[in-house]
Amino acid sequence: MTTDAVYRLIERARELPYGEARTVLVEDALRHAQASGDEVLTFEVRLDLSSAYQYGGEPIKTFGTFSRCLADHDRDPGRYGENAGLRLLWQFKAVVNSLTGFPEVPLERTYAVLDDMERRYRMGGHSLHAVHARRESVARHLGDAEAADRWYAKWNGAARDVLSDCEGCDPTSKLAHLSWRGRDEDALAIAEPVLREEFRCSEQPQDILTGLLPVYLRTGRLDGARDAHRRAYRIMRANVRDLESLGDHLEFCARTGNEARGLEIIERHLGWLDRAPSPGAAMRFAAGAALVLRRVRDAGHGDVTVRRPPHGERAASEVSVAVLHTELEARAMEIAGAFDTRNGTGHQSELTRAVLDAEPVVDRLPLTPHARVPARAAAAGPASGATPDPANPSDPSDHADPIELIDAAEEHWARGETSAALAAWRRFDSVAGPVADLPGALSGRRADGLGFELISGDDPEGAVAAWRRAALLHEEAGDEERRQSSLSRVGAVLCRLDQAGEGVALLEAAAEWAARGDGGTSRRVAVRLRLADAYAHLGRSPDALSTLDAVTASDPVDAAAVDLERARVLAGLDGRWEEAAAAALRARDGYRATGRTVLLAEAALLHGRLLAEAPEGHETGDAAGEALTEAVVNAPADAPVMRAAAHVTRGNWLLSLTQVGRDRVGEAVEDLIEAVAGFTAWGAYPQAAYARQDLCAGYYQAGRHLEAAEAAEEAVTMLTELGDVGAAKRSRWMLANAQRELGEAAAAAETFSALADDVSAEEPGAAAEFYESAGELLSGLDKDGIAAERFAAAAELHLSLGAPFGVVRARRQGALCLLWSRQPEDALRVMETARQALADLPADEPDAVTWETALVGYDEARILATLDRGADALARVEEAVTGFTALGRKDAAEAAGRLRADLLEAAAG
Repeated sequence: MTTDAVYRLIERARELPYGEARTVLVEDALRHAQASGDEVLTFEVRLDLSSAYQYGGEPIKTFGTFSRCLADHDRDPGRYGENAGLRLLWQFKAVVNSLTGFPEVPLERTYAVLDDMERRYRMGGHSLHAVHARRESVARHLGDAEAADRWYAKWNGAARDVLSDCEGCDPTSKLAHLSWRGRDEDALAIAEPVLREEFRCSEQPQDILTGLLPVYLRTGRLDGARDAHRRAYRIMRANVRDLESLGDHLEFCARTGNEARGLEIIERHLGWLDRAPSPGAAMRFAAGAALVLRRVRDAGHGDVTVRRPPHGERAASEVSVAVLHTELEARAMEIAGAFDTRNGTGHQSELTRAVLDAEPVVDRLPLTPHARVPARAAAAGPASGATPDPANPSDPSDHADPIELIDAAEEHWARGETSAALAAWRRFDSVAGPVADLPGALSGRRADGLGFELISGDDPEGAVAAWRRAALLHEEAGDEERRQSSLSRVGAVLCRLDQAGEGVALLEAAAEWAARGDGGTSRRVAVRLRLADAYAHLGRSPDALSTLDAVTASDPVDAAAVDLERARVLAGLDGRWEEAAAAALRARDGYRATGRTVLLAEAALLHGRLLAEAPEGHETGDAAGEALTEAVVNAPADAPVMRAAAHVTRGNWLLSLTQVGRDRVGEAVEDLIEAVAGFTAWGAYPQAAYARQDLCAGYYQAGRHLEAAEAAEEAVTMLTELGDVGAAKRSRWMLANAQRELGEAAAAAETFSALADDVSAEEPGAAAEFYESAGELLSGLDKDGIAAERFAAAAELHLSLGAPFGVVRARRQGALCLLWSRQPEDALRVMETARQALADLPADEPDAVTWETALVGYDEARILATLDRGADALARVEEAVTGFTALGRKDAAEAAGRLRADLLEAAAG
């Protein structure tokens, strides 16, 4: 491999994040450099490899590469250039930091390296600022407070220079000292300027945020601790080098009631312990993990298992929380003991034991707004605007008579008051005695009640059996109306259990009976409503509507029930929106007038949904919000899914108002937060997943990009488990946009790229857009070689779609990325293909054609100038000046004019 090829390999490696992939590329470059016989090139690559090892989680390998570079440089300092000496002095800092993390390295060796570092800094005329910082770090590791304070003072008194840590990392190290010494307010003060700024450093802001965790907790700044954990962990979770810091985050989780989050972190990173950057990092992670595991075990969940990944000859396995706690606690204390043996102190064991025995500072600190407990329903009582119903049954504890109790239970159930109904049945059982001893009429009614209990507990088969028995008991008691009612319930459930043949037969027979004689009783109306509902479920909507048309309901509550069922059926039919909305409104009015609050909530929810999804041309104003608010207010505490559904529907309706210039995003987010909390608390997993996706959109529109990213990540995981690939992709798209807004450019580029790979076959247009987004982000990170590949992929997709503007744009941007990655010849070749694609632009968009042509001319001139083809560059820049001027694009024309002046000056010189 040529020298140029090795340099290109190194450039490629530098575009990758620190980690295994980057390290492998640099190791490959070193082999080729050594084979070339170029000692200067080999030296430079070996220096790069030292950094790759250090920041890629393999610091022990740095010792060898660094020592070799130091020896080579000492033999001939002038051979490698002045910059090489500075790079070596800079790397001294990382080497010293790493030495203390290995108990097998004698302390005398660390002091010797420190002394050598100081000697070299003095010889070079550099400040000892960085040297004092490392001496403080060693003293702190030993637990020598007096020495640490002395070196801290010297560190503060020394002048900063080019070898000092950056303005984000240096205060982070000082924060560590101040926090250790209990100077929390000083620690907060030194961190505050760093938190205000944005530093482009591989270790910030995650390191200073992690260092602040114990300070925030000790000073009661719980919001600060929560935000620091969330922001820092997002960055640290991708690199094994941060394993030690993850121990701090695990301790935070254990002490703030977030043991579930801690378990997730343990399971995600447990495999990193097998390749820990250092024993010190393994010790800290193991201690934090053991604390989380102890908390989980002590809460009675010691038998919960954690997945341990395979390693070497060890297969993947499941290990219980209790067993893993014992193992990690022993490992942490063993390593701490090794450090103390080396150091001649007990400091590391004391620190580790303090972590292992730490207690919570708060019962629970929700990490996100949507992780909260859902708000309680409004206090019991008539709905706003509702008429109190004198027939409302009283508290079952007020009754001692079995007949009164079973009447109350049935009435509560008919009103939708599930908890009260169940309580009445339980009271009935305690008063009436064993079911077997009940007279026939009561035993049949109690069997009906048992069916209601089972269906509410998600046991439809059990409910069917109970209602079949109830029908037999009613038959024995001579109560045909109750018998037919029970059989219709059996039929309704069977239709939902894919046993429609028997189910419809039972329902039709019961409905036929109900239509004979006195067809107006509530029980007979309910039988026919069940048939209509089954028809609608089976796709027989005309039959459902015919059934409803034949029902005569004299009771206002029954009439409202007929309207509600009619609204449900019509809502599923095209072109019947107005009828559906009108029926739902009648149901709302009927239930409100009769004081049936739970049923009012159900009707209001349906009406609100219909209004929120009104077809184009139907103006509904704020009526949707009013209906959904009525649903939220009246949904009972024991119907959290209904309340959550009302919240998510109202939240999405509020978000939609931004399209018509009404900003109610803040209210929308609060609704969606409540929806997620409600669905999650009730265990409604699918609804919780989709609500999180909606919440992500709300957070994003509100500018709350961190919350948006977290909600999107949760939604992606949940939707993937549910098998909804399309919805998961949408959440990934929202995640990528949130990451971009957060400044997580590398992560956003990776998300966009992976999404483009996944959708390129079925959605090539979207994939092209995603590749371009990834290219722009990577170019902004100076990862231009990879960016050029993304733009090339986008251009190919645009070409396949016959989208000429996309082809020109993507090829032009790709060419510039090749130029910036020191490949001007390739850049020119790609730019020439962009120029060729100009011929495919549509003639009926002349301004757009002129703009794209001018851009190509300007950027091609820049490439030609780099290749010392001044005359050709002048011709292209003239094209750009002319085009920009013709369009009145003053700024672009002036930029092209400056480039032309530079080219003319170069030609004249």
